[in-house]
Amino acid sequence: MTPRIAVLDYGMGNLHSVGRALARVGADVCVTSDGAEVGAAEGMVIPGVGGFGACVRSLRAAGLEPTIRTAVDGGRPVFGVCVGMQILFEGSDEDPDEGLAVLSGRVERLPSSVRVPHTGWNTVSWTGRRHAYTAGIPDGTSFYFVHSFAPSVDPETTVGVTDHGRSFAAAVARDNVFATQFHPEKSGEAGLELYEAFVREVRAA
Repeated sequence: MTPRIAVLDYGMGNLHSVGRALARVGADVCVTSDGAEVGAAEGMVIPGVGGFGACVRSLRAAGLEPTIRTAVDGGRPVFGVCVGMQILFEGSDEDPDEGLAVLSGRVERLPSSVRVPHTGWNTVSWTGRRHAYTAGIPDGTSFYFVHSFAPSVDPETTVGVTDHGRSFAAAVARDNVFATQFHPEKSGEAGLELYEAFVREVRAA
C-alpha cells in the first residue's frame, strides 16, 4: 500500500520540496488546505517558513487547527517541520499569539552572542529517548537549519539536540507526533531517511 500523506497548505511552507521528498521515499502526497482531504489522509506533515505568529494565524484562518487536533488525538502520524514544529508548542518569544500546545513549553530566541538566523548545516546528537525514526541515523549527523528561535531541551520530548549559542531541541516526539527544527527535505540522504521512516510508520498505522 502506498500511504496517503497530506502536506498542509496554509501559505507558509516550502510545500513542494517537502512533497517531492516524501514522494521520493514512497508516499502518495497531496498538498492541500482542504480539511476533508487532510482528514482522509493516513498521515500529515505541517511545514512552516517565516514567523511564528504569521504561521499560527494563517493556519487558523485556513481552518486547519481542528484537523490537526483530530489527527493528533486519533493517533495518526504527524510530522512538523521548522516553524511547523514551533507552532506545536504553547507559544513563542517571537509573537504573542498562542501555539497549538500539542507539546509543552515555549520557543525562545537564540542568543545574540551568535549569528542569527542560524543558517546552514549543524550536527544533531540523539538523546536517550532514541526514536524509531532516527534509529538508523548515526549520532552526530548533520542537518540543515534556518531559524532564529528554538525550543529548549525537554527530557520528556527531546530526541535530538543541537548547539548554536545554547543547546536546543532539534527533534522532538510525543506519541504519534514527531517534529524537527531542521529541514529534512534540505538535509540530503539523512533527511530522506527520516521521511522514509515516517512513511513506513504511516503505512503501518
